[in-house]
Amino acid sequence: MATIAATRKSRLHNALEGLALTATLQSFPTFATSAFLLKLCGDHDLVGDPGVAIFVAFASFTHALIAVTLGPSFPHLFKTVYEPKFFEAHLSLSDKITAWRTQPVASLQLVTIVLLLSVMAVVAASVG
Repeated sequence: MATIAATRKSRLHNALEGLALTATLQSFPTFATSAFLLKLCGDHDLVGDPGVAIFVAFASFTHALIAVTLGPSFPHLFKTVYEPKFFEAHLSLSDKITAWRTQPVASLQLVTIVLLLSVMAVVAASVG
């Protein structure tokens, strides 16, 4: 059943899936962490400003778009951002995430992000 659905997936649909996965799983944590670090460092311009969310979303999308565009041409420069498994048309969306998640490098990235965000949350809660 999954193979039938995967064969009917258009190139555009596959490209959009890959772009969305790159933006969500690889670019978004970087920019969200940056915004949170700025807030923790005392940048009062960020407090209650909806522009922060817009910046994080726009920066994540732009970063992913650049990585997806240039990643296949320059894999040595984009090895931490561009994931070829996100663009394999025969995989379903959940299979793409599973294939990425089971790689040792991706696992290390996820653990690092979780630990960093946990420490920052504790600092934010203790500072006020």
